[in-house]
Amino acid sequence: MNTQEGKKPEHEAIYRRLRDMILFGEVEPGQPVTIMGLTESIGAGMTPVREAIRRLTAEGALSVLGNRRICVPILSVADLEEIRYARLAIEPELAFQAAKNVDSTLIRDLTAIDDQVDLAIKRGNVRTYLEQNHRFHFRLYREARAQVLQALAASLWLRVGPSLRVVCGLYGTSNLPDEHSRAIDALTLGDPLKVRAAMEQDICQGLDQIRSTLPD
Repeated sequence: MNTQEGKKPEHEAIYRRLRDMILFGEVEPGQPVTIMGLTESIGAGMTPVREAIRRLTAEGALSVLGNRRICVPILSVADLEEIRYARLAIEPELAFQAAKNVDSTLIRDLTAIDDQVDLAIKRGNVRTYLEQNHRFHFRLYREARAQVLQALAASLWLRVGPSLRVVCGLYGTSNLPDEHSRAIDALTLGDPLKVRAAMEQDICQGLDQIRSTLPD
């Protein structure tokens, strides 16, 4: 048996590690970091880190500052409104299509993930909330079987994830958006329109909280 079977190439693993650092707020918006510092914190070579940075810059998740420094862009109000428009066009449709393919496995998986979301909110565990909230959405979206839309949604989350971490830092977890149980109930009832509405509300709540942290 090949022990390397199923193992991701190093460059892909480094990309995913850096992507998660951005997505879950380990790097704050506007905080300059050096490429050397990233290689040391990740424990990787310069070449795969540079490749990951190139990919993430192309996706809009990083900005190059010069002098071998990069940062996560700070969202403007205009940026956020574009993201709102795009997310509300894409993600509720993914949820709607996923609801047409619902089965007991999906319901069980989403319920288990939402239990982790609820526990993270109760305990004030920001990182776990961000991870499990992301996991919930994309477990649902995967059932839409729409790879192009799912990739677009993932790119939008990269742009907004760091700012949601800022919200958590300012306000804690007590008022974080969570319409997941309503979505699960609608899935159980086999009502794609209600699933769409629940996810629209969930997305709007999160974006409204981010908007409250941005200067006019």
